Amino acid sequence: MKRPPLSLKGQALALLARREHSRAELLVKLLAHSRKRALWAAAEHGEAVGLAAEAFDTERATAEVEALLDTLEAAHHLSDARFAESRVHARAARQGTARIRQELARHGVELDADTARQLRETELARAREVWRRRFGGELPADAAGRARQMRFLASRGFAAEVIRRLVGGRDDAGE
Repeated sequence: MKRPPLSLKGQALALLARREHSRAELLVKLLAHSRKRALWAAAEHGEAVGLAAEAFDTERATAEVEALLDTLEAAHHLSDARFAESRVHARAARQGTARIRQELARHGVELDADTARQLRETELARAREVWRRRFGGELPADAAGRARQMRFLASRGFAAEVIRRLVGGRDDAGE
């Protein structure tokens, strides 16, 4: 007999022990876990798994997971602000503000005003470092090289003005 899946709270704490999660991200993962638990319980009782999947009460499971998430937030185990801070810290050295903002939005979290301001203020220096690591600090010799370097920096989410300053040779490297 296989071991039963963790309880919802156990699964939530196990996920949060590995890394910070946003509320929206944890909701999706816990709903999937809740469905897995229901299917496991049906199989243990000899019920048809297909019928159990159809009978899964999504609304009840969502309410149960939402209540658990409220409890975790009240106990300070779950925090969207802490999640955003950890993502920004992990990504800032390699990505621009737009890309960081986009990733946070995918997780249902907004970038706070102070952090956004700090990222904008340091964007040129961060882009310069990414550019130096990738291209050795060498300005492109032709339009094709310039376009390639600009595309690379744009794909990393750096602002267009920052990219033009770097690749156009108007960086003044001491800023």
